[in-house]
Amino acid sequence: MALKSAWELALQRTGGQSSVKLTAAQKAKLAELDKLYTAKIAQEELTLKPKIAEAHAAGDAEAAQKCEEQLQTVLARLRRKLEEEKESVRQSP
Repeated sequence: MALKSAWELALQRTGGQSSVKLTAAQKAKLAELDKLYTAKIAQEELTLKPKIAEAHAAGDAEAAQKCEEQLQTVLARLRRKLEEEKESVRQSP
């Protein structure tokens, strides 16, 4: 079950209608943040997924599990930080 961000919950409560109109600059900043964090997430996956595959190939399930947990932790942190930064942009004038 995926956790919803505060923004998603607010949209759900309002029926998908945002009560705040974003400026062009805010929209551009949100798009920039999406691209930046998409790249960061991809970089982490490119770094850790080969290590996971290597550990599985070597038969080291414990090392593979550690790498998988590390990947999930890093991805969750990046997604959380992205949502925080997006919310900050949405709240700025």
